[in-house]
Amino acid sequence: MLGFEKSYEVCNCKRVSIEQIILALNKKENPSLGDIQNLTSAGTDCRHCIFKEGDNGKMKKKIYCKDILNEIKKERIDG
Repeated sequence: MLGFEKSYEVCNCKRVSIEQIILALNKKENPSLGDIQNLTSAGTDCRHCIFKEGDNGKMKKKIYCKDILNEIKKERIDG
């Protein structure tokens, strides 16, 4: 997934990995960032992991929930 191991931790506050997000969205027909938050709790604390524009942390994230969501949607379209 975008050059990261599935075990890579996207949300450090809630300790949520790429794999946990993928599994949570697996059965969602049209997944959203809200689904990621509701199903995994990623992005519900400091919120820096949701998307790049909202990352106000000192250490910038390397991948965001929005990146994963976009990749999942792209993979579904491309088959």
